Amino acid sequence: QVQLVESGGRLVQAGGSLRLSCVASGGTFSIYAMRWFRRAPGKEREFVAAINWSTGSTYTGDSVKGRFTISRDNVENTVYLQMNSLKPEDTAVYYCRGQVRAGVSVSDYWGQGTQVTVSS
Repeated sequence: QVQLVESGGRLVQAGGSLRLSCVASGGTFSIYAMRWFRRAPGKEREFVAAINWSTGSTYTGDSVKGRFTISRDNVENTVYLQMNSLKPEDTAVYYCRGQVRAGVSVSDYWGQGTQVTVSS
């Protein structure tokens, strides 16, 4: 069973930086793409960034463009989200989602989330 585990969230002051990590593990699998989402209190889930695992091409949501960068480590099966110039409105639980082939099926897997809190 594939599992995704996020880490790196914490309390940070506005203007600061954080790097989130999401590690995929569990048997034999191939990653097609990884995405970061976030959910702020009282708001709907929001797309943050995505990366194609084979090509490394990335796509970033408009609300974080120019501040957040997604990257990957193919060997460690880890996706990162580098977050700079953080704002209080970036406060949310951040989740990674992986599009993963395990056996004959391709499925989406979610991590448990990591809390990011940005103080003003």
